[in-house]
Amino acid sequence: MIRTQNGRFFSPGQGTWQSYWRDPYHLLLAIPWIGFLGAIAVLYLAINFFFALAYLAGGNGIANARSGSFFDAFYFSVQTFGSIGYGAMYPQTHYANAFVTLEALVSLMSIAVLTGLAFARFSHPTTRVMFSRVAVITKHEGVPTLIFRTANQRHNHLLEATLRVYLIREEVSAEGKLLLKIRDLKLIRSQSPSFIATWMVMHPIDESSPLYGTTQESLLMTKSIITISLSGIDETLAQMVHARHVYAADEILWGQQFVDILLYTSDGQRYLDYTNFHEVEASA
Repeated sequence: MIRTQNGRFFSPGQGTWQSYWRDPYHLLLAIPWIGFLGAIAVLYLAINFFFALAYLAGGNGIANARSGSFFDAFYFSVQTFGSIGYGAMYPQTHYANAFVTLEALVSLMSIAVLTGLAFARFSHPTTRVMFSRVAVITKHEGVPTLIFRTANQRHNHLLEATLRVYLIREEVSAEGKLLLKIRDLKLIRSQSPSFIATWMVMHPIDESSPLYGTTQESLLMTKSIITISLSGIDETLAQMVHARHVYAADEILWGQQFVDILLYTSDGQRYLDYTNFHEVEASA
């Protein structure tokens, strides 16, 4: 089991704590846009702050800058970093020219790296798939059935969509060892030629099901979770996209059923009302 502490993760068996900051490329791709833009802003200010101090350390190396003015040195660094070149301030010593050369190189490399990162973030295919906040176990066709539902929030076609559902729980082997077992849960329908609206996902709990004979208490005792993996081809992007979701044992409700969201107008037309997408009610 992976545990986290102070922004780091620990996997027993590796024996060491690994910091997320050791993989900055993945971090910059994974964090939200607000975090990405914030990191760029902090890096930009830090670089110009460093070069401003370097220019000040060289004395009066910047023409038309006030002697000892940090702000003049900082704004000169900003102009150099951005290749702006207003001409009002310019280097006038070998020391200042050396740092201008170094800053120009840093600028070229920084812009190249950040452009690549921004492109990678924009070009990464994503889904907008919504899963119900809970799963339920209720009777369907006379058989106890695990049910949850999902919806394509983009309302475009997700072609050849495939759902796989797994039960992950602690089990004791014949040798008395505690193991984390992953078992497939077979679905009544695991594929859809075109996922555009909603999908009611059902797993019958018959004698062949890993959930057969389980109770709400046993799911909690074995720390069971249901994990879902959905994949398909986004018709707009023409690329494979993925979505996943996890239900903990306390998010699986027994004896409940989902409120119907398929409704009819007065003239008999069908429509979907997502207002009650997550809502459940007692089984009949």
